[in-house]
Amino acid sequence: MFVLGIDPGLSRCGYGCVEGGPGGPRAVAIGVLRTAPSAPLPERLAELQGELRALVTELRPAVVAVERVFFQVNVRTAMSVGQVSGLAMAEAAAAGCAVTQYSPNEVKQAVAGDGRASKDEVARMAQTLRGLAPVPHPADAADAAALALCHLAHAPVQRRIATVGG
Repeated sequence: MFVLGIDPGLSRCGYGCVEGGPGGPRAVAIGVLRTAPSAPLPERLAELQGELRALVTELRPAVVAVERVFFQVNVRTAMSVGQVSGLAMAEAAAAGCAVTQYSPNEVKQAVAGDGRASKDEVARMAQTLRGLAPVPHPADAADAAALALCHLAHAPVQRRIATVGG
């Protein structure tokens, strides 16, 4: 199963595609989509939409896991993160992917075993779980890979619940 994790952000939108299989998770793609802060908001959103569409088309994930906008001190940042999150979910759904959301604490718990883990701890665990030599940089890319790993950890339980409930 290919899972594409998206850490939404207007200036830096992290992505990490991980394949789950019998040998454990394997990184397929990881990186950051960037937009120029000096560009008008509609242009930045259109640029991200096109790049997200291209990622989903190229990687063909079964699931897209997006970080849930949980809390932001800066309202302006929260709004732009929410807009990018909506773009990511809409593009995934339009491509026929299942879409799921995880809070930062759920990701930290699944990947590092502690819902209060630091960004560095999550990045190092994502590196270890994926068997990569360097820790992914910037943090947005590591966070996106951690989202994909979080879904892989939750997927067996979600399948069992769907089987029992359906």
